[in-house]
Amino acid sequence: MKGKTIALLENRISDQLADLVAKQGGLPFSAPALAEVPDVDIGHIAKLIHDWEARPAKAVVFQTGVGTRALFSATDSLCVTETFQKLLAQSVVVARGPKPTAVLRSRGVRIDLSAAEPYTTTEVLAALDAVPIRGEWVVVQRYGETNIELEKALRERGAFVTEIQTYRWALPENKQPLIDLMNALERGEIDAVAFTSASQAHNLFSLAESLGRKEALKTHINKTLVASIGPVCSKALNTLGVNVMLEPRPPKLGPFIAALAKALEQ
Repeated sequence: MKGKTIALLENRISDQLADLVAKQGGLPFSAPALAEVPDVDIGHIAKLIHDWEARPAKAVVFQTGVGTRALFSATDSLCVTETFQKLLAQSVVVARGPKPTAVLRSRGVRIDLSAAEPYTTTEVLAALDAVPIRGEWVVVQRYGETNIELEKALRERGAFVTEIQTYRWALPENKQPLIDLMNALERGEIDAVAFTSASQAHNLFSLAESLGRKEALKTHINKTLVASIGPVCSKALNTLGVNVMLEPRPPKLGPFIAALAKALEQ
């Protein structure tokens, strides 16, 4: 990266990502675009478990490690974790990727289906192809926002879908780093922008729109090398009018930064 400035919108592992950039010779510009806000409705989860006992779910989809962990914390507080685990044992358990997989295994939950890389909605639906869900109930652990594509596809297959919300993505309380990023982009001080989730893109442009700077942001960010962690993120960026120039595989941080370094070198 040879002294080039790389904008990072990651929040949870911002230090780790910045270290990877620095090791490649780059200058990390941190502008967290997400805040993880707990959003657990204990009453909803209690009712869900009660209804579940009366009507078994055909399949349960776990999308994130954070959400899976929060869901088990909620059942712990309700003293119904043992019941929850028994109900899961009667359903087809689907894990979207390694993070929910790790949490489920730590809780002794059998995993029946795992989405293949790059762990997008497409792979989740492919994993469910062999599961007859027409007329059946499917429970989906929601991540920071509703996975509209997944919910729509499941309903089109004839399933009744219930989402479990455990947290939501919001803009950080301190928005100044994002404003500083917009200013730096306008001054031409950013060489590349690395997006590691679709929600980062939505939040950045939502803030820009509220400040009357959306079109300016689109213009200036397209003068940089825009890197996306995977197809879901790329689709969100394209919808916002951003040209994605790099989408490495597999969608993991190490290969992501290495591919970014190589692209900048070229």
